[in-house]
Amino acid sequence: MDSCDIKVKTLLLWEPKIISSEMTLEDLGYTKEFELYRKKNIDKSFDVGRVVVEHKERYIVKNNRGEYESEITGNLRYAATDRSAFPAVGDWVALQVFEEDKASIHAVFPRNTVIERQAVGKFGEKQIIAANIDFAFIMQAADRDFNINRMERYLTLCYEARVDPILLLSKIDLLGNTELDKILRSIKSRDLNVQVIPVSNEDFSGFTEIKNLLTKGKTFCFLGSSGVGKSTLINHLAGNEYLKTREISLSTNKGKHTTSHRELIVLKDGGIVIDTPGMREVGIADSGNGLEQTFDTITRLSNMCRFSDCSHINEAGCAVRAAVESGELNQEDYHNFLKLEREKEHFQSTIAEKRKKDKDFGKMVKQVLKEKKEGKL
Repeated sequence: MDSCDIKVKTLLLWEPKIISSEMTLEDLGYTKEFELYRKKNIDKSFDVGRVVVEHKERYIVKNNRGEYESEITGNLRYAATDRSAFPAVGDWVALQVFEEDKASIHAVFPRNTVIERQAVGKFGEKQIIAANIDFAFIMQAADRDFNINRMERYLTLCYEARVDPILLLSKIDLLGNTELDKILRSIKSRDLNVQVIPVSNEDFSGFTEIKNLLTKGKTFCFLGSSGVGKSTLINHLAGNEYLKTREISLSTNKGKHTTSHRELIVLKDGGIVIDTPGMREVGIADSGNGLEQTFDTITRLSNMCRFSDCSHINEAGCAVRAAVESGELNQEDYHNFLKLEREKEHFQSTIAEKRKKDKDFGKMVKQVLKEKKEGKL
């Protein structure tokens, strides 16, 4: 079972909350664009809310009046062409409240942004991590989890979603200054255009810098492996034990799962954060320019290649390979780019194959129905 799966008991233990009268939809991230869509497309009798917890086809939706345990309507379910049409954490939805703490979801608003990855074990399908995100905190533990190649995967997810990434290096209290400087230099050597904030949950270094970024009404998504300190950091930012945490297993030095589901939290001092389960796999589902932004140095160099369709592997006149050989381009960065590029191409070819099969199947069904109507079957 993937670590992103939610346990059923999470919703069964949920208790409805009455929201303070001071809470507004804008505090939850509601914008003029969403309001304009609502006026043009949503029935006036429906309320508006944001999905704060998701479990399959059951949701907790919050608005300025309270929180509601919700399910999607049959029409919304059957009209969906794939799983991405279902609500996800961060989505704005139109809902109809039929009990004090119960509601039905009738529509999902168009998403401004959506962070997604390849669905684990489902080739050619995507899994939504969170929707309507403004910034993403990519969190890696400096003492054990730090991996630049993995970081570049997260950066690609963010750039593909048009979400601004910020790197948090956690647990720096477990390192000496020399070790931390080495990590910071390695990030700089890869020419990654990303803000880096070293953080400690022990002495709270880096917290002020993070809090200054948490603008009211803006949504920040936390991404990273299990046990890197995402939930602990959010607890400190929220000012209470909002999320349950577990200790690191000293025997294996691996993080136990601290979050079993995605959850959206409105902070008291402004800003909205989404905690996500640790991801074992960060599959690239890039169909845009996410890779190009992550590896912008390689992108610039590729414009100087002799051939416009250069694969940067063995072609003559390849500016990228020349930069690697001269030491201008980091060799590990180059190999990671090729790996992610192959993964991207494989995913896109899988999608194309899947669409062709669906199209052929549709034609076959149509032909069978036609022959049956004509009495040929």
